[in-house]
Amino acid sequence: MINGIIGKKLGMTQVYTAGGKMEPVTVLQVGPCTVVQVKTAEHDGYTAAQLGFGQAKKLPKAEKGHLKDLGDFRHLREFRLDDVSDVEVGAKVDASLFADGELIDVTGISKGRGFAGTVKRHGFAGGPKTHGQSDRHRAPGSIGSTTTPGRVLKGTRMSGHMGNEQVTVSGLKVVKTDLEKNLLLVRGAVPGSKNGLILIKKSKKNK
Repeated sequence: MINGIIGKKLGMTQVYTAGGKMEPVTVLQVGPCTVVQVKTAEHDGYTAAQLGFGQAKKLPKAEKGHLKDLGDFRHLREFRLDDVSDVEVGAKVDASLFADGELIDVTGISKGRGFAGTVKRHGFAGGPKTHGQSDRHRAPGSIGSTTTPGRVLKGTRMSGHMGNEQVTVSGLKVVKTDLEKNLLLVRGAVPGSKNGLILIKKSKKNK
């Protein structure tokens, strides 16, 4: 059975539960996706299903040959599976894969923040505002380690490129599913900006 799907983040809104409680939710468009390839242990060394999502304006001939008239998909992603005996090429995957109250894991590319200092990037407190340190409020402080080892250690938290990296948030709850529009309303924050590509998988925390 396929355990994941490709989608995109549409934005945030709020809904009311049956008990009258307001829930902040992120709206995700999930699919519809098409199975374009099934990989087996005998042929490929592992078992997985490759899904296609979105409409591409133009594709190379090689990719068109790979898709075999299944559609011109903009995005292709693989999902590892334990068993692919019941997965067929051309099968459709949509929001019916998930149920209300189910937990999911969402993977996306976080928003890029450019070059950021240590206060913003790592939450450093900065230097004191008194004792003559008029220009050290957001400075990182000392990074040296004296004579031994006499160098800056790898992994030292410094200023640098912030965001724009793959992030997975696990255990998000599906508040509501809309099968007609292929939408999931998920409680919690989802990485990425609006219309950003995301991968949604069934969470192992369901067990």
